[in-house]
Amino acid sequence: MSDDQYEEAGYDEDGYDEDGYEGGDPGGARGMRTDYCGELTRDDEGREVTLCGWVDNRREHGEKLAFIDLRDHTGVIQCVVDEKHDLRREYVVQITGKVVGRPEGMENPFLATGAIDVQDCTVEVLNKAQTPPFPLNSRQEIDETLRLKHRYVDMRREKMQRNLRYRAHTISAIRAAMEEQGFLDIQTPLLIASTPEGARDFVVPSRKEPGSFYALPQSPQIFKQLCMVGGMDRYYQLAVCLRDEDLRADRQYEFTQLDAEASFVGQEEVLDFISYAVAAATDAVRGVWPEDFPTMSWIDAMEFYGSDKPDTRFDMHLIELTPLFEGTEANVFKTDCVKGIVVEGGADNIARNRIDELTDMCKKWGAKGLAWFRVLEDGTLDGGLTKFMSDDEVHGLVQMMQAQGGDLILLQSGDRHLVRDVLGRLRLEVGRELADPNALNFVWITEFPMFESIRENGDPVAAHHPFTMPHPDDVDYLVRGGGESLLKVRSQAYDLVLNGWELGSGSVRIHDPEIQKRVFAALGLSDEDAESKFGFLTDAFSYGAPPHAGFAFGIDRLVALLLGETNIREVIAFPKTQSGADPLTNAPTPIDDAHLDDLGLRVLPPAE
Repeated sequence: MSDDQYEEAGYDEDGYDEDGYEGGDPGGARGMRTDYCGELTRDDEGREVTLCGWVDNRREHGEKLAFIDLRDHTGVIQCVVDEKHDLRREYVVQITGKVVGRPEGMENPFLATGAIDVQDCTVEVLNKAQTPPFPLNSRQEIDETLRLKHRYVDMRREKMQRNLRYRAHTISAIRAAMEEQGFLDIQTPLLIASTPEGARDFVVPSRKEPGSFYALPQSPQIFKQLCMVGGMDRYYQLAVCLRDEDLRADRQYEFTQLDAEASFVGQEEVLDFISYAVAAATDAVRGVWPEDFPTMSWIDAMEFYGSDKPDTRFDMHLIELTPLFEGTEANVFKTDCVKGIVVEGGADNIARNRIDELTDMCKKWGAKGLAWFRVLEDGTLDGGLTKFMSDDEVHGLVQMMQAQGGDLILLQSGDRHLVRDVLGRLRLEVGRELADPNALNFVWITEFPMFESIRENGDPVAAHHPFTMPHPDDVDYLVRGGGESLLKVRSQAYDLVLNGWELGSGSVRIHDPEIQKRVFAALGLSDEDAESKFGFLTDAFSYGAPPHAGFAFGIDRLVALLLGETNIREVIAFPKTQSGADPLTNAPTPIDDAHLDDLGLRVLPPAE
């Protein structure tokens, strides 16, 4: 933009508009340059421009000239410079020259700026650079540890530039969506008391109180509920949380989540709030506003998909077959539960050695094996187990599975929990290639169980934190020592799932002290234990807690899915490796003895 254009647009010489706010195209804010590399077009022909960036590539042109590909965060443009300049890859330079259109037929269609060059250039080397540890424009896979060790170089690559900038767009869209809905950004503390959550705490020793420790927050759960007691009505935060748990593709020690809580609302309102924020984020990245956020009960997800985070981009539902095999003579089906899936066309497309591989997988997942049948073109079954099955079972299996000639039927039998789990994994293994990689299938999972299992001492294992409101129809089951009947209690908890990844979880909270006491009692907590662990929260509730509910979802996971990445490390600026190490800073590292003395700590020798 020229000075005249800035004046016409209402900006002063420093790039601020008449109200004093920095504009979207602030001239003065460009600093040492007049333009960005990737933003120049044929409309700029004849203009003298000053560009800053890194040398992406150099090619000799003859006639004492060289072609330099100059790169900044917006893209690459070709500059024609005097070959006397010793410009090597990743040198930091400032180039001033004239924008010139390329002759017809000489354009580069693979480059956004391929219709122009910058010629008659003067060059100033702002900083020299060593040869980078890996090529930045290579399409080959680069060792991840090497990339993370030199993350500051890796971040210059086009994909990392894209990912981190879209991450920023996502966060901006989420902030705007939450504030549009009346949520207030409130920061909660990073140094807190250790509380029983789903994972291990990272702890911080106190120098002033030797032998005592702070914990880093696994989530701001308690504090956001206290904000509701404090009358803040609607809270949100882009919270950094830390959990000392094993790492994998969708999990890091430290992660960022949208954390939200609202008063005088229930489940439906929270689902609407969060769906709106996620839709806004999706629009910011994909340019589409998803309208469809269906709900599914936990029991339906488990029975039809074998997972509480179902990938709904393809069908292949788990079909209930238990009634078919009542009174069967086939020993393999004399079990509590029989379910199956149909692989369309699998009879022709899945070879026997692949079936053997799938059988081995099922055994690793805890099953005894895998029952399989090919459906012939005449509708009959081909499979070793058919000789143990009655004619009614053979014909009924084809009908109940709605199988056609050329299909493959895969069955599991045994304990219902195991059958659902194994068949759900198998469904993903054989069906994932059916999923549209560009599809975004959101689904809310509701009515989770309040408790996962019963310990040997009769106490239940909570599926969520103990402040989750039980389903109103199931409160009567909440009694101390309730045993297996406690597994009937549903909670008012809900998850948001996208393409088989859990984005986040939330629940309606308990605000009634009597219900809270019943939950503590059902968990086997004495009044003294409950007071010791949660007294500061229950005390706060005694001063008038409004009905409230909330949710939190992972920013890293959402951005990764929106960008088609399979690992959240690709959308985090400085992640840890799969082992939890940081190759850039070599963390974690030992602490010297003097520091340990200040903290009143001693390090034990490694266990033999």
